[in-house]
Formats: sequence, structure tokens, C-alpha cells
Amino acid sequence: MQSTTTFSRGDVVVLPFQFTDKAAVKRRPAVVLSSHRYHAHRQEVIVAAITSRLRDDLLFGDHLLTAWQEAGLPKPSVVTAILRTVKRSLVMRKLGSLEEGDLRAVSYQLSEVLPR
Repeated sequence: MQSTTTFSRGDVVVLPFQFTDKAAVKRRPAVVLSSHRYHAHRQEVIVAAITSRLRDDLLFGDHLLTAWQEAGLPKPSVVTAILRTVKRSLVMRKLGSLEEGDLRAVSYQLSEVLPR
């Protein structure tokens, strides 16, 4: 049965995020990357992790948000190139949405990570 929960590309959501070493699962914000068309055919959503751990030098593929407050985040944050595919039912809530400039920048960074 398809989930009736709908998300749009650029939505900032909260979900349980498992760290790569599988040592812990914590509630973390993430940005929805997948399209409406993808959501129409699947019960999953593709997301990129968001962190408030700021570095002086961004890692390859990451984007420092310029409009983090408008996205519903409590502090300055970075969208990382750490991607996950998760069941839509695991999404706990929507915080907000990325503004268009930030979403374009995230898309550009991901195109550098995953070139055509």
C-alpha cells in the first residue's frame, strides 16, 4: 500500500538517521531530493543529511545554507552529500523547505558528486 504522506523536492524533514558505522540512530534533519514522479511510484524518499556542525572548509559535495532559518532549521546548517533512501513512513515531520537558491546549489553540488 502506497503511503499517502507527500513530500516535495527541497522539503526539510526530520527522520531517524543511522550513522555509517551503524553505532547509533538519531533524529536528524534531511532535505528531500527525490521528485514527485519518484514518490508516485515508490514508498521511499531520497534525502541528503543536514548537519549543524560547521567546518571552516566544506567537504566536497556539501552546501552551506544561506537561508537556514527559512528552511525551519534552528541554527546555521550544511546540506551534506551523505544520501539515504528511507521509507516515507519513517519521516517524523516537515520543518520547512529550502529556498530556491539553496536548492539549486545543493543540486549543483550533487551533480559534481554524481555526474551524468
